[in-house]
Amino acid sequence: MSSKSFLKGAAILAAAGIIVKIMGAFFRIPLGNMIGSEGMGYYQTSYPIYVALLTISTAGIPTAISKLVSEKNAVGDRYGAHRIFKVSFALLFIIGIVTSAILFFGSGMIVKFMKNEGARASMVAIAPALLFVPIMAAFRGYFQGLQDMVPTAISQIIEQFGRTVVGFLLAYYLLNKLNKGLEIAAAGASFGAAAGAITGTLMIILIYYMRRKKILKEIGLRPIQKQEPAGKILTRILYIAIPITIGAAILPIMNMIDATIVMRRLQAIGFSPDEANGLYGQLTGFAAPLINFPQMLTVGLAVSLVPAISEASQRRDMKTVRSTVQMGTRIAVLIGLPAAMGLVILAKPIMILLFPLKPESAIGAAGSLAILGIGVIFLSLVQTFTGILQGLGRPTVPVINLFIGSIFKILATYFLTGIPSLNVKGAAIGTVTAYAIAAILNFFAVKRLTKTKFSVTNFVIKPVIAVSAMSISVLFVYTRFVDVFGNKLTTVVAIGVGALIYGLMLLTTGGITKEDFEMIPGGRKMAKVLGMMGLLRK
Repeated sequence: MSSKSFLKGAAILAAAGIIVKIMGAFFRIPLGNMIGSEGMGYYQTSYPIYVALLTISTAGIPTAISKLVSEKNAVGDRYGAHRIFKVSFALLFIIGIVTSAILFFGSGMIVKFMKNEGARASMVAIAPALLFVPIMAAFRGYFQGLQDMVPTAISQIIEQFGRTVVGFLLAYYLLNKLNKGLEIAAAGASFGAAAGAITGTLMIILIYYMRRKKILKEIGLRPIQKQEPAGKILTRILYIAIPITIGAAILPIMNMIDATIVMRRLQAIGFSPDEANGLYGQLTGFAAPLINFPQMLTVGLAVSLVPAISEASQRRDMKTVRSTVQMGTRIAVLIGLPAAMGLVILAKPIMILLFPLKPESAIGAAGSLAILGIGVIFLSLVQTFTGILQGLGRPTVPVINLFIGSIFKILATYFLTGIPSLNVKGAAIGTVTAYAIAAILNFFAVKRLTKTKFSVTNFVIKPVIAVSAMSISVLFVYTRFVDVFGNKLTTVVAIGVGALIYGLMLLTTGGITKEDFEMIPGGRKMAKVLGMMGLLRK
């Protein structure tokens, strides 16, 4: 694959990923307003189990399919490439049946162990998704192996669209029209994942059949190589897929364990199952989704760092590697630090702004959001350092470091959630602990591998000065005007004023440069305008 086609493919998938994240993040806000913390507790209890099973069953196989198909395609063996697709399709179809059956029939036992039996309907509703996502994964791997990323991107967006629209509308209908209660409404939201998987699968099958004539013409040619038996193809797929799956499954499995610990520990200190479920819903359904918004910027940054670092590393141009590492890390700090402080300072106003229909749940979740907000800076650095390490050809390093962080997360969650005064906020502290440890370990790994020096002035002092000025202005605006204009308008204005002050302080202190802007999508145009105004240093 040429560098140009690789970058184009990466850009297509990155853009689709950002769109999917935006849709997913916004889905939870109206859903939370409708079903509240109790309903979100049921919904969020089923989700980690689903994601863990999905990751274990499919994480590495599309990559393996893509690799093997691309190898066959490189030597012109389209017949062999399509045969790999057919064998892998059969494998994934069987895996889908098994995992879907495990969740569907094992849901009762799982929710009893997790001590949240009200979540059973949600688990049953989401189980069919495990049948269709593996089918979709087979097609995605095949098309990606042919260097065609468009079908994957389209199916991802259609899948998420189906998930959000069907999930929300079904939950609304069940709750408000049929009066079925929160357990069933949450199940309706969970079924959105199955609906999304079905629509995404149908879309990618449609794309396949639209191109079927061309595909059949190519595979109808006489095989240019002796074809491998199906058993050998399966062995090769699993050889590639299993290590990838192990790495990808660490965080979902840890989240599944974490969900179980939180529910059991909350009930151990005296909360009823319904109260524990409500607190868990506040944490995972109200507070946690908000820390995903800053990620939309840092994910794009991490994606752009991989080819930039990789290309310079291949040329052994360590000067460029180090300058790119410095620039990427500084941007991560400049994005993550104000986002973190904003969530900490305005946790309660933001929650009330976003969840006006459930004020009690919103206020209850504010404490968890303030804690999770601190973790945004660490999460931004984790994503950025992961992109850097992947570009350096060390993709396992951030996986191992995140695993270490997750171990500390489980320990912290277990002990801190058992403290009555902290309760579910102990789990939030555990999450921040995991990201902090992973970020620190990744930092030292990057520093060791690249010998990069980080200026305290540029990486700490200037951003802290800017974010301090931002924080003071935000607090002043909010406390001064909230009684006059109310929470909604004052919160929006305070955020806008804070962003303006932060940007001006960065420009004044030289905390951000022209090169920094060029790392951000659309940054070149912004840099040009600011340069013409005399506000941007080179």
